[in-house]
Amino acid sequence: MHRLFVALRPPQAIRAALMRAMGGVPGARWQDDAQLHLTLRFIGEVERPLAEEIALALSGVAAAAPEVALAGVGRFDKRGRTDALWAAVAPHEALAALHRKVDHALVRLGLEPERRAYLPHITLARLPRGAGHGAMIERWLADHATLSSAPFAMDELILYESRLGHDGASYAPVLRHPLGR
Repeated sequence: MHRLFVALRPPQAIRAALMRAMGGVPGARWQDDAQLHLTLRFIGEVERPLAEEIALALSGVAAAAPEVALAGVGRFDKRGRTDALWAAVAPHEALAALHRKVDHALVRLGLEPERRAYLPHITLARLPRGAGHGAMIERWLADHATLSSAPFAMDELILYESRLGHDGASYAPVLRHPLGR
């Protein structure tokens, strides 16, 4: 089985800025440079023949490279507990359009359509259950609320395979598909 997702990768200068924002929340598992990406669509576990069909379908997606900028930070909560910290990107329109194109390509292969609302973001940290540190999370959110950047383009659609391990996930690119300018 192959655990797959489709993403965009920010340029190195943006990843460096994101790395500088990391830290200050004990117990957080901060992403490393190789893990920084903007997910367009999580696919999940599929058999090899379907993984090959997915790669072929994604290589046919025609779209312009979205141009966005960093635009603050946020968090995801699950049952009242913060489980992830992330950097926001804006504007959302080009990313949402690309998300829909990718989703449609996958639905044509028989995958279920994405049911969750799409919120473009770059995950910076995951917080384990029971990590606590609510005040430190609030402080981190306040300290980085103005995180911003000049506009940047993400010009490759990337199909990643995710491998789960004791230290979290590692990602290996399976397909890199250039997006137009």
